[in-house]
Amino acid sequence: MTCSQERVDRASAADRRTRIRTLNDQLRQTGVGGRMVMTAGVAALPPTDIAAILLAVANFDGFDQDNDPWGEHDCALLHVGERQLFWKIDYYDRSLTNVSPDPADPAVTIRVMTVMLPEEY
Repeated sequence: MTCSQERVDRASAADRRTRIRTLNDQLRQTGVGGRMVMTAGVAALPPTDIAAILLAVANFDGFDQDNDPWGEHDCALLHVGERQLFWKIDYYDRSLTNVSPDPADPAVTIRVMTVMLPEEY
């Protein structure tokens, strides 16, 4: 591989990561671009707690090298009040039966964001 090819590959990987991060942020912040689900433990909480949790997930911006080493904004652990929560985004093919062949391409990917209590992971 030549040096110029390595630069192209790194740029392509960075572009791909940026596209995945943008699509993940869009789903997390607006609910657009995939499906949002919650586990039974979260769903059993009072509606005001659920609303506060979803708002906290949408507003979360504490990504760093420790919790987002690949820069894709695909999961995080956070606190809402005294409660600890976890959310993550998975990438499925359009039939929701297999992993996506390309998470950077919304034409072949359905994103599913799950909000859960840590003990439900």
